[in-house]
Amino acid sequence: MSAWLERQQARTIRPAADGPVEDITHQRISLYKEPPSGEVCIEECERFAIDRLRVLKGIEEAKTKGFKGDQLHGLVIQLADKHLKCATAEETRWKDAVSHFVLRLAYCRTEDLRRWFLLQECELFRCRFKNEMPTSQVEFMRRHNFAYEALAGEEYQGLKADLVKVQESVGNFAFAAEIKQPTSKDAFFKVPFEQVPDLVASRRVLLRGGAAFVSRHEVASLVVGHFRAGLSHSLALTARRWAASIADEEAERLTPVVLSLSERYLGPDYGDGAPKGPQDVVMAAQIPALAKQSFPLCMQNMHSRLHADSHLKHFGRLELGLFLKGIGLPMEEAMKFWRAEFGPKISGEKFDKEYAYNVRYNYAKEGKRTDYTPYSCKKIISIPVPKNEAFGCPYKTLSPADLTEQLRAMRLPPRSVEEVVAKARGGHFQLACMAEYEGRHSCLCDEGINHPNQYYDESRKVFLEQQKPAEPATGAALQPGVPQAKSAIGTPPSIVTVSAT
Repeated sequence: MSAWLERQQARTIRPAADGPVEDITHQRISLYKEPPSGEVCIEECERFAIDRLRVLKGIEEAKTKGFKGDQLHGLVIQLADKHLKCATAEETRWKDAVSHFVLRLAYCRTEDLRRWFLLQECELFRCRFKNEMPTSQVEFMRRHNFAYEALAGEEYQGLKADLVKVQESVGNFAFAAEIKQPTSKDAFFKVPFEQVPDLVASRRVLLRGGAAFVSRHEVASLVVGHFRAGLSHSLALTARRWAASIADEEAERLTPVVLSLSERYLGPDYGDGAPKGPQDVVMAAQIPALAKQSFPLCMQNMHSRLHADSHLKHFGRLELGLFLKGIGLPMEEAMKFWRAEFGPKISGEKFDKEYAYNVRYNYAKEGKRTDYTPYSCKKIISIPVPKNEAFGCPYKTLSPADLTEQLRAMRLPPRSVEEVVAKARGGHFQLACMAEYEGRHSCLCDEGINHPNQYYDESRKVFLEQQKPAEPATGAALQPGVPQAKSAIGTPPSIVTVSAT
């Protein structure tokens, strides 16, 4: 790779087959203190970073949904195996190092980005460490000089009763029975309590005189503490180097890739050729009905403003226009739709001169002829919205009172209204959208909402499912004069799985 990676000690490499392998490659897990040396192409950097980003975003989504303990651990290991594992152990270690250091560059630039990256990387490290065999864990700690004092002798005997109570209080009855035995030893480590804040917060350790007594089953928290401290320091250093030199030196090559990674949406783009849901083509005349049935609130608001004012400003037209393109509205029908909506205030001639170009531009028929794709939730949330404008994310831009009024007008259940408003007030805008979806459709949204077009597609699936007539019971004969099963209209399925990457 370029020389700046060597100067900044942030290089990524594939180790030579016949040469010495750096210390980082001897372990399936790493503290990422020293990157390996060598060269890697920018395209591979980006591809590896995106794969790791899928893992980190999957961790974030799982924690948002309340996954904990073994459930979270299993999911994280599954994600890591799916996106980071390669054909050989050597290639896996190399991809792991490359992807980490590239994302470190992408997420070092602001405090919020650093905090997010640190949280997800710590969880990934924790799960990987816990997945190692005890002998591998001990070897890892030995290699990195983690010297912890094993609790023994009179101090251990004096605290044993309290240690047993702590283990029983957290449900570790087998371990509690084990440490009651006279022969038990090296079962606990004595460390300063500030090194294990997660264990202190969950009351999984005994505290005495500023020390925490950590069981050998919780040793991952000790190592994660070191990992967190080291990565936090490295992110701060990388941020200063990025601002001082790296960004300018790599302005034409690596900088655009790095800047895009922290804003990358990893789901379907809903452009041409992407799945459009149950209905492949939408006609202009269908838009009003579809807006009421299946548009997310952001697109509903823009459609309502457009219909009321017979106009939308540029960003509103772009946002709504690309969404309509994504649901399957062809360019000819889009032209009919916009011409009809602008009609009360704008003549056909003026529309052709001032607005038809923008419609064709969205469909890659003008300008650079780029096939633009609909905006994701992340992009919509990030757009600055002037006061009283209809575009943007309503869960971010509307006041709690205005949002409550809109949700009630949609006839959401009172409990759903309260949940949506609470999540929006807390800054969890996509979770608020998911809660609105669940209240509106009376079914679960297992994968969350990451894209307005994803919302639309899943809504159409539910709506069409509701239209299917109920099947008669197995073996039941259809007899004249006997009432048959009622239609399933209005009876939503118990669960709808939303597909999002």
